Amino acid sequence: MEYNSPNRRPAQLAAFGRLLDVLERLRAECPWDRKQTLQTLRHLTIEETYELSDAIIRDDLNDVKKELGDVFLHLIFYAKIASETGHFDVADVLNAQCEKLIFRHPHIYGDAQADTEDDVKRNWEQLKLKEKGNTSVLGGVPTSLPALVKAMRIQEKARGAGFDWEKSDQVWNKVQEELGEFEAEFAHTDPSSINQERATAEFGDLLFSLINFARHAGINPEEALERTNQKFIYRFQYLESEAARDGHRLQDLSLTQMDVYWEQAKKSNLISTSPANKK
Repeated sequence: MEYNSPNRRPAQLAAFGRLLDVLERLRAECPWDRKQTLQTLRHLTIEETYELSDAIIRDDLNDVKKELGDVFLHLIFYAKIASETGHFDVADVLNAQCEKLIFRHPHIYGDAQADTEDDVKRNWEQLKLKEKGNTSVLGGVPTSLPALVKAMRIQEKARGAGFDWEKSDQVWNKVQEELGEFEAEFAHTDPSSINQERATAEFGDLLFSLINFARHAGINPEEALERTNQKFIYRFQYLESEAARDGHRLQDLSLTQMDVYWEQAKKSNLISTSPANKK
């Protein structure tokens, strides 16, 4: 099927209208749907977003399609609830988004110049400041973002304002500097002499500098860490299942014995060869 063909537009619009109609009926007739509010949907939306993220990391396009549908439902659900209180409806939401995109792309819809991706990002951040009335470039970073994602966004926004290292080796030198400062906190032979508050601060600095280096290297640290999480889960579950198959309980095995199964897991061909799971 030629999904990019203009001939698909009527089908796309019809499908969107059908979803609106289905939600309209559910909101009117289903006790659960009728009961929902912005507040009750919030945690469910977060969950659905993470499920979409998982599908993307696994590179499972069938699951991506399914999870996108769930996210679509939540978005129009919020708009439906707001329409019932007379605040806005989905048309207001989409038109406002169109206007925002047009405003933030003056190099497309106006006469501004932006020849590179960095130019576009820099213009984007400057326009956001005007649009929202923020006094700080970092004012638009949501406070509730997970710390790792927030660090990435802070650094991206600072770069948009021109505040960034010029070369990757400068960032790597900073990583080495922060690693040295963190190691210095554990140079004492007596563990009780470790200042936990200072060590925590130094560890935070080290993580921040590593995230900065990842950004310069074109690596998304959140995605990289999640892929490692999945790899660890696979190997640990392999260790559990193979040990049980051999009649062993994990708590009865030494670390050396466990490591034998761990190495088998690393060499096994059972792990998915999708981009999300490649070693």
